[in-house]
Amino acid sequence: FVTYDVMGQSMENWKKHVPLQLSLSRIYVLPLFFILFQYDTLLANLTASLLFIAASITDYYDGHFARKWNLVSTTGKFIDPVTDKILVTGVLILLVARLRIDPYSVIILLSRDTIIGGLRSIAAAEQIIIDAKATGKWKTGMQMVAIPCLLLHPLTPPLDYLNLIGRVILWVSVVLSIVSAVEYWKIFKGRTKNV
Repeated sequence: FVTYDVMGQSMENWKKHVPLQLSLSRIYVLPLFFILFQYDTLLANLTASLLFIAASITDYYDGHFARKWNLVSTTGKFIDPVTDKILVTGVLILLVARLRIDPYSVIILLSRDTIIGGLRSIAAAEQIIIDAKATGKWKTGMQMVAIPCLLLHPLTPPLDYLNLIGRVILWVSVVLSIVSAVEYWKIFKGRTKNV
């Protein structure tokens, strides 16, 4: 006789979807930001800030569970950074639309990501793997700190400082993004043929 561990199987099936769904949750929450940005109130801005922090935390846990449960996949490696970019870019564009930040920082960040994406495609075609460097990780970290500060629109005097801090940290991330792009280009050039 063959017995089936239904509970065990359902748990295993559930586990398989957790890392990917955590990554995709960063896209699922974007419509909520669109709604919250319609209301320029302290409650709406505080909710948007907390929502972004929660979405950012999933960036740690999707990788954590994927490694813990041995679920690291090519799809996951692709989806994880893409959902990060969609979340950050989407919120930054909303902040530009509400005149909370200048567009120049966003243009530089988007240009950098587009260039790096192109270089990664070429590197992948030549089966070259270039690991993320510390500068790029710091750049992402700075954005994850800056954006919640920027989402807290200065409706009351104490939040004026948060907005200023957010702008400064965002520009620090811009500088780091340029540095990391130069680092990536040097590594790419050193490993790729016919460049």
